[in-house]
Amino acid sequence: MKKRSWAEPYKIKMVEPLRMLSKKEREKAMADAGYNTFLLRSEDVYIDLLTDSGTSAMSDRQWAGMMLGDEAYAGSRNFYHLEKTVQDIYGYKHLVPTHQGRAAEHMISRILIKPGDYIPGNMYFTTTKLHQELAGAKFVDVIVDEAHDPNSEYPFKGDIDLNKLQALIDKVGADKIPYVAMATTVNMAGGQPISLKNLKAVRELTKKYGIDIVHDMTRVAENAYMIQQKEEGYQDKTVAEIVKEINSLTDHATMSAKKDALVNIGGFLATNDPRVFEEARNMVVVYEGLHTYGGLAGRDMEAMAIGIKESVMDEHQKARVGQVQYLGDLLIKSGVPVVKPIGTHGVFLDAKAFYPHLSQDEFPAQTLAAELYIDSGVRAMERGVVSAGRNKETGQHNYPKLELVRLTIPRRVYTQAHMDVVAESVIDVFENAKNARGLKMIYEPKYLRFFQARFEKL
Repeated sequence: MKKRSWAEPYKIKMVEPLRMLSKKEREKAMADAGYNTFLLRSEDVYIDLLTDSGTSAMSDRQWAGMMLGDEAYAGSRNFYHLEKTVQDIYGYKHLVPTHQGRAAEHMISRILIKPGDYIPGNMYFTTTKLHQELAGAKFVDVIVDEAHDPNSEYPFKGDIDLNKLQALIDKVGADKIPYVAMATTVNMAGGQPISLKNLKAVRELTKKYGIDIVHDMTRVAENAYMIQQKEEGYQDKTVAEIVKEINSLTDHATMSAKKDALVNIGGFLATNDPRVFEEARNMVVVYEGLHTYGGLAGRDMEAMAIGIKESVMDEHQKARVGQVQYLGDLLIKSGVPVVKPIGTHGVFLDAKAFYPHLSQDEFPAQTLAAELYIDSGVRAMERGVVSAGRNKETGQHNYPKLELVRLTIPRRVYTQAHMDVVAESVIDVFENAKNARGLKMIYEPKYLRFFQARFEKL
């Protein structure tokens, strides 16, 4: 049977005009931004692939829900709708809303971590690791080795290496490990999913030692779709069913609803532990707002509840992940070095392979993101040595094996034609890679330097 084309499961009802600066204007804008794409003005960007966080398009039902915002300070009906949605769709018992995911990371770190603890996880994420460190813990990467190899075709590169996890338990003792940090999908590895087979094995091991699992569920529905497509025994399960099964194997969850849940702001901490719930309800009042709004307007909670339901629809995930894979396939066919297999929320360019003549001290991923913007007005983001920060003990750069540039696709925003434009620009930059010069850092903030650091050309 001939393979048929597929189309997005929605139609466009509103548009936002874009403008393209001239190349000379883009060169000036990039220099003025210190060669950091985070410091560009959005009005100077043609196609914005900086992040999928808070940049997705809401549905007509979500916008209608915004009109139903109950902006009472306490006991908003939108909170109770959101709470029931989290319980029904995700399966967690207790909910504490927050303004976004990193607030939930802050609270769970403060509640569960003691100074001197160790937190094993399937590769670090920037804000998560920082909150763990600020609470006094040391993060330990226990992801499978395949995750550090951009050319490995292993289908579940987000999996935890059970031998690495066991070795850490044997070395420091289970009492020094309050929880395993488990993300679905793994952003820094290229949007790579975990398998349920692996998660079940991790659950069995952690139960043996009384160790919790904290689930970063920012893209859990995308991970569930990959399980449906790739893991034996799940082809006949819906995305919603797989999401519920993933969550049932964990104890607590942090959520940036700005990704999967299709809203521009919002997040939450969810837990099955009444003690953690009580602590979080006390903390949220101090740092975010009352426990029934957590820094959010009622209308935002309503949009989030509706977005959660839309996120687990099979047809939505097929189109969302399908668009990412469409762009990835275009680049692979043209010989562009990317992380394989293509993940769920973006295509990750291998900057080391682009620029073998640049050392990591010359920031090849930062250079590539800047060159891509100058070429076409496409804004991407660095995920390499700049994002990895510095070693707390030595003060030296952390040097990750992966030096990547992330082309992150917002949900329901761009068409396939936009992906064609992006692919053509990436291919041109790759073909002219030998002419690229590196960068040197001229300003470095104290925390999360990739957001605000400034560079100049060597």
